[in-house]
Amino acid sequence: MKVAIIGGGWAGMAAAVQLALDGHAPTVFEASRHLGGRARNLELPDRTQADNGQHILIGAYTDCLRLMREVGVDPAQALLRRPLAMRYADGCGLEFPGLPAPLDALAGIAAADGWSQHERAALLARALRWRLQGFGCAHTATVADICKGLPRRLLDEFIEPLCVSALNLPAAQASGSVFLRVLRDALFTGNGGSHFLVPRRGLGDLFPLPAAQWLQQQGHAVHQACRIQQLISQGRQWQLRAQGPELAAALEQARFDAVLLACPPQEAARLARAAAADERLPARAGVHYQHWAQGAQALEHTAIATVYAHTHHRLPRALPWLALRTSEQHPAQFVFDRGHLHAHDATQQGLMAFVISDCHFDRATLELQVLQQAREQLGWHDMQAIQTVIEKRATFACTPALQRPDMELGHGLWACGDYVDGPYPATLEGAVRSGMAAVRRMAA
Repeated sequence: MKVAIIGGGWAGMAAAVQLALDGHAPTVFEASRHLGGRARNLELPDRTQADNGQHILIGAYTDCLRLMREVGVDPAQALLRRPLAMRYADGCGLEFPGLPAPLDALAGIAAADGWSQHERAALLARALRWRLQGFGCAHTATVADICKGLPRRLLDEFIEPLCVSALNLPAAQASGSVFLRVLRDALFTGNGGSHFLVPRRGLGDLFPLPAAQWLQQQGHAVHQACRIQQLISQGRQWQLRAQGPELAAALEQARFDAVLLACPPQEAARLARAAAADERLPARAGVHYQHWAQGAQALEHTAIATVYAHTHHRLPRALPWLALRTSEQHPAQFVFDRGHLHAHDATQQGLMAFVISDCHFDRATLELQVLQQAREQLGWHDMQAIQTVIEKRATFACTPALQRPDMELGHGLWACGDYVDGPYPATLEGAVRSGMAAVRRMAA
């Protein structure tokens, strides 16, 4: 098959690589000049290399890791692997030992610092109940619902930060069933599944850029700064119209057997609506472009912010990250020491990344509050903010019983992305698995 992939983020690049591995002919069209979508490289004002947001992977992201290896990236070199840890500056919190799953989780909970015996026992009992229930719950249940009755310290220091990190929503709003799916895969589907994998190189360099290079070496085109304006049905095939006379002329003669919308949902909805209005679309049976577009546009989105700041301090005990206690005035949930992650890069020394999930603040207010949080919780008084990055549409709002758009629109038009119907929240693994699932469906 000749397949046009519109979007060069993690989902689109994963689909392109899988298509090539399966013997098909993908062509990628990315509207911006940068590959990676919402997980891409970024240059700070002082020219330090960073990302558009500090990300973290976990060991259960098996498809991300597999495709990284396929395009020549060694995860052992590109990612810092550590057992799950949610330590606070005062030493309290949770840290799993290096044991096989699920013994690592059981031992980590049993030995959590700052928690009473009753609190440890309560979390162990609830985890056992979830496992006996097959990590399932009512589709209408929130994370707060499935955690009802747990001690307040566990909710504040473990459940809430874990939930907002994984689903980018507070426990009172987030889907309980999706949260349990993440816990199941992380804690009970293989050794190392719960490990935190923190990038040691730019997010674009983890997969999207090596994937583009790999695709080009296989003879497949990856076009950047190329926005597709319109999809035109040509019998059983598709023609694309793009901005720019040079590429537009080349596309005049190109025909594709399928088109995969791997762009953000609002852009995918625009292209789907335009295609629906095309009277040349031959078989309208099974085509639901308008309905699909309405569903994609109806999704609510939540923001994630990263405050990059410089200090002469290091995180205590030489840790690469710490959990932070949050409140209305203290918005950051985690701080990452990029100097620890990039030990051989002098420009990264002293650079900290403060992560604010489910962000509702403007940039100026956020910087002031994060710097104050660093002074109060870490004792750092020399912090200087370098840049604050706010991804306003970082994730879809993963609420209970959410109806997510299907990946098949009909007549050779498909969609993939972390927002498309699937078991995962808006994560890199969710995006990659969506791209691969779309490839399997269209080739079936």
